[in-house]
Amino acid sequence: MTDSGAAPTLEIHLGDNLEALSRFEDGSFDLIYIDPPFNTGKAQARTRLRTIRDDEGDRTGFQGKRYRTVRLGASSWNDVFDDFMAFIEPRLREAHRLLAPQGSFFLHIDYRESHYCKVLLDAIFGRECFINEIVWAYDYGARSKRRWSAKHDNILWYAKDPDNYTYRHDDIDRIPYMAPGLVGPEKAARGKTPTDVWWQTIVSPNGREKTGYPTQKPVAVLNRIVRVHSDPGDRVLDFFAGSGTTGEAAIRNGRRAVLVDSNPEAVRIMARRLAFAAPQFYEAGRPVPGPAGSSSRAA
Repeated sequence: MTDSGAAPTLEIHLGDNLEALSRFEDGSFDLIYIDPPFNTGKAQARTRLRTIRDDEGDRTGFQGKRYRTVRLGASSWNDVFDDFMAFIEPRLREAHRLLAPQGSFFLHIDYRESHYCKVLLDAIFGRECFINEIVWAYDYGARSKRRWSAKHDNILWYAKDPDNYTYRHDDIDRIPYMAPGLVGPEKAARGKTPTDVWWQTIVSPNGREKTGYPTQKPVAVLNRIVRVHSDPGDRVLDFFAGSGTTGEAAIRNGRRAVLVDSNPEAVRIMARRLAFAAPQFYEAGRPVPGPAGSSSRAA
C-alpha cells in the first residue's frame, strides 16, 4: 500500500495474543513490531515516583535544592518462561502469516534471547529475508563491577520479500555530524542518516512521555520504524503492545494501528494515553466499551 490516504484508526484488543492473531486475515498488516518479555528469569518491578520541591525533603537536586519523593504506585510482572522458544515460536509464525507481501517485521529483544530468536526467524522467514540487526543503545542506570554493563537492546528486521519492501529513505530523521566542520555547512545543516546503531535515551522517569508502564520504549524509536518502514494509511500491528508506544507512533504519523495485550493494566494505560485517537476496544474478538475515562468509537 502506498500513500493510500486511509484515515488513521486504532483498535485495542485485550486477550491472549495468539488467540487474537488467529482472527486476522493473511497478509493484512504492512508493518509488525513486537517487544515481547525478554525472559530475564526474574520478577520485574517498577515504582512510579514524583519529586516535589520541599526544603525538608528526602533528596538533594540541582544547585543543592531539596525535594520530597512521592510514591505514585508500582507495577510488577514475572518475566520467566520455562521454554521461551516454545512460547514465542507460534507467535512469530503468526506474524509471518499476517505480514503483507511488501511488509516488514521487527522483533525487539535483548542479548539473552536474540541469537536464539534469529535462528528461529531465519527458519520461519528464510535467511535471505533478514535485512538488519539494529542495536538500540542507551546510557542510563547502574554500572556493573563484574562485566561490561549491558546498555543496549537488539531489534531484528525481517522483510516478507527481501527484494520488495517499504523503505522510505527520505523520511529518515537525520542526526548531527560529530565533526560538522569536516563536511561543510550544507551537509552539517542537513545532518546524516543513522546507521544500524541507534543512540536514544530511555524514557525519562520524570518526563512527560512516561506512562508508568514498566517496559515502555521511547516513542522516538517507534517513530523512526513507522515512518521509514510503512506508508501513510498502512496498517501497523503490535501484539505485545504494553503502554501503546507503537500505537501512538502509528496514529500520529497517519497510519492505522492494531494493538493487542493480555494485561488489563496495559489496556487501561493505552486507553488513557491514546484517548485522542478514539480507539475501539475488543475482547474475544467482539467490540466492548473502553475502560472508565477512555474515549471509544462505536463499533
